[in-house]
Amino acid sequence: MYHKEKSIQIKNSASALYNNLGVLRIAPRSLTYFTVVHANVVNMVSASWDGLNYSHRQLQSKEPNVATSTSLIMQAAFCALPSRDLLVVTSQKGIQIYESDGSTMVYWHALDTPDTPTDQAVFARGISAVGKSYICVGDSSGSILVFDVPSKGSNITLSDVLKGHKKSITDIASECSGSQDCIADLISADDGGNLCVWKSGEEFQRFNNIPGFDISCTSVKLWKGTAVAGYGTGQIRLYEAVTGILHAEVNAHARWIYSLDIAPFSGLLLSAAEDSLVRVWHLSIKPESLSVEVAHLHNECVTDTQICGAKFCDGDGHAFAVTGYDLSEIIRYTQS
Repeated sequence: MYHKEKSIQIKNSASALYNNLGVLRIAPRSLTYFTVVHANVVNMVSASWDGLNYSHRQLQSKEPNVATSTSLIMQAAFCALPSRDLLVVTSQKGIQIYESDGSTMVYWHALDTPDTPTDQAVFARGISAVGKSYICVGDSSGSILVFDVPSKGSNITLSDVLKGHKKSITDIASECSGSQDCIADLISADDGGNLCVWKSGEEFQRFNNIPGFDISCTSVKLWKGTAVAGYGTGQIRLYEAVTGILHAEVNAHARWIYSLDIAPFSGLLLSAAEDSLVRVWHLSIKPESLSVEVAHLHNECVTDTQICGAKFCDGDGHAFAVTGYDLSEIIRYTQS
């Protein structure tokens, strides 16, 4: 179903972080941007669709009044809003928001750090655009920071702080199908496996809590009202987001899942884990019962590699890309 394409070389190897791959398709320019985190650096690659041109950029973690920051970056993710695309980088010190090509930093938000050292690590992780103008970012206290983003310029404001989790946020995702019928349009996950389902707006509303099993939910997606969650057990669970009804549970991997992604137009689901496997599944909603069915379609094995990032490169799932711990390349697969 898929075959391997020529890999894209990156300047540094990928760190062992959940969801350690960002992909943004720039159709008018026939380009795709990729980001991979290594320690305190984000490796960016701009790749032309014909495979002939690549340009590289590196973004350092930043701190006010410090020339070079050593704070570790936890995640880099593209946020596509109706009016603009941005790149959000989270670290142990704060949140950096860049223009999508990484050329200009438009906003910096410092995390609250306790005056006295504690056992609790401080960091931000979990990034998603939602609605017309919001970017949501999770942190280690379990809070979700909501930023209101103007259609241009740098006048970004912190408009809300959502409290629904008691453990560190691992991932956040918005409804990816584009459907206006969905009651809830945002989901967040934490280190205890708990999920919170939200409705965005001038005042965000929490619709539902789906309890975890004290094992981390490392990656989460929201598609046509269905929450798709990947766990440290290697399982994927599919819930009806608003009611919390469990539709399906799949023993997908033998080790920790590090990344999930959905191609919204085709219903293809990508899962990747420490067991060196990337699997492609198909999600379908039965109209008569509104239940969700999942079917396994394809496997790829990246031998002896702890996979830490996997993303589709387009909305139909015709191609996907993969990163692995200590690999200095982005591996790409295309449908045959």
